Amino acid sequence: MALKPETKCAEFSPSEHEIEKFLEVIFEKYGYDFREYSRAHVRRRILNRLRLSGLENISLMQDKILSNLSFADVMLKDLSINVTEMFRDPQFFRTMREKVIPILKTWPYINIWHAGCSTGEEVYSMAILLQEEGLYNRSQIYATDFNHHVLNQAKEGIYAFDRMKKYAENYRLSGARGEFSDYYHAQYGSAIMDVSLKSNIIWANHNLVTDSDFAEMHLVICRNVLIYFNLSLQNRVHKTINNSLAKGGILCLGLKESLQSSDQHNCYDPIDQKNKIYKKNYTNA
Repeated sequence: MALKPETKCAEFSPSEHEIEKFLEVIFEKYGYDFREYSRAHVRRRILNRLRLSGLENISLMQDKILSNLSFADVMLKDLSINVTEMFRDPQFFRTMREKVIPILKTWPYINIWHAGCSTGEEVYSMAILLQEEGLYNRSQIYATDFNHHVLNQAKEGIYAFDRMKKYAENYRLSGARGEFSDYYHAQYGSAIMDVSLKSNIIWANHNLVTDSDFAEMHLVICRNVLIYFNLSLQNRVHKTINNSLAKGGILCLGLKESLQSSDQHNCYDPIDQKNKIYKKNYTNA
């Protein structure tokens, strides 16, 4: 009698060599490079897909990825990072209002790079904040991700309506200056973000692992992305970010992320260490 998929998964755990080979195949076939992602993250996603697909081992899954584009697409989505929400970590957005907005107001025009934007909730959150602080009309947000599926969803700005209560509470805690419901309208069980929030956002496909930097950004937001990379890749991405930031520009990381292990750490001074907000200095930049 055939074993249940979950039993197969429980009995099978791929070796480090098998995972390396698996990631190499994905890179060679499709050009997506997960080889320096955190092994814990990669292993969890592989085991989860094995369990869901009912395949007995990673070799069979590798064969299926090579022969089945739909399955490969599913695996690529598994390995990408898509955990986000509106005004995620509200204290971060409150600190942005209090400590970063005054700096941004000193520039006549503001370029913002939101790296690893996923489905776009935090990009729209930043657009709302900029609108409320009178800066949106002179801001340009470049929102990037390598996953075209989540990027398309972000462009549409359509989210499940049942999430809005949570998002409204996050907004309130972030130092809200209005009503969250003013920024979307409900339709057929979905919440559609107001078109005014989209006017100064450019959504673009960009891979932090393999693609080049952006020029002369005044603010780079790369939150909760680096924790999925190993230290070597984190360092390379920090270099890309540093090359993208203008002197005096602002870098925002995730709450569990750090500059300390980066070769670029001397290029920044803390604005708010708790919320991982830094300013690129003029001495070491």
